[in-house]
Amino acid sequence: MYSLLSAHSLKRDFFMVRLLLSSLALLGMGTVAQAAPVNGTGNVTPDVIFGSGNANGAFTGTSALSRVELGLRGKLRYDTSGAPQNTFNYDGDRTYSFAVAEANAPATRSAFNFEWSINTQPFPVIDGNTGGGVGPTSVSMTEPSDLPPATEDPFLTLDKLTYQLRIDFDPTEGTDFVAFDPINQPMADHAIGTNATANGGGMVAANATQYAMLIAQNNVAQNSWNLGFFEPPGFDPQTQGKYTIELDAYISSDNIEALGLAGILDIDAGATDLPVLLASTSIDIVYGDVPAPIPLPASLPLMLGALGLGGLITRRRRS
Repeated sequence: MYSLLSAHSLKRDFFMVRLLLSSLALLGMGTVAQAAPVNGTGNVTPDVIFGSGNANGAFTGTSALSRVELGLRGKLRYDTSGAPQNTFNYDGDRTYSFAVAEANAPATRSAFNFEWSINTQPFPVIDGNTGGGVGPTSVSMTEPSDLPPATEDPFLTLDKLTYQLRIDFDPTEGTDFVAFDPINQPMADHAIGTNATANGGGMVAANATQYAMLIAQNNVAQNSWNLGFFEPPGFDPQTQGKYTIELDAYISSDNIEALGLAGILDIDAGATDLPVLLASTSIDIVYGDVPAPIPLPASLPLMLGALGLGGLITRRRRS
């Protein structure tokens, strides 16, 4: 049976999300997002591990030859009969396009989902002296197919990094981002695993304790989300337009030093107190026609100010 994970917990608590990474600091840092098929094939490592019936492929992102593999893609969530499909309409660079005529979504959902994958250790690690799989030294790499099976426990687990996911709610050529860290939360319904996890085999935490344990012991997290899960005031998820999704991964200077990664990452751990950008990727999802620019709805900033949440979830508009 074909199924997709949803973000029920994040939908309920979207405006109460606590960022563990200073979004204001991150927004001041320059990023260079990678736009190309992940790993040159569009396939993420190890596979698509959420839900069932979800095919690998058509992901835009960083390579497994990078220190961190990030993947993003758009997918038709509701076809004309309202069923999900492995339809990506990917241009091979960064754009996913869906026609209004091929979709029939509920009133509170967009016709497409955006799907993301984070792998903090897409290749095995070996001990520098014994090959025992306990140190941060990477194996020699040329092509992903040359990598040995990842049977060792992950060294750089999900909780060792911080992240920023930026979701665009401006349907025009401009962007209006809501940003947050999707991993470092008290609880989330992500599919979590390792490089050995099979298709659809990700683990989903039942409670906050299990979630903390999973991100501390694993290196892969994935999910499939819909714009309608978040529902910012004044936004209609069925609005035609172009929506940009961006994903970054960072490491703190403290973790660079604590994990002994300065030499491996070629970073001076004492050079900066800011998180260091390890990887970044970005996609555009085009649904129907792209409208002319529209003013920023005033209701969201006012609501966040009233709730005292202005510093927790950041909003950034770019024309």
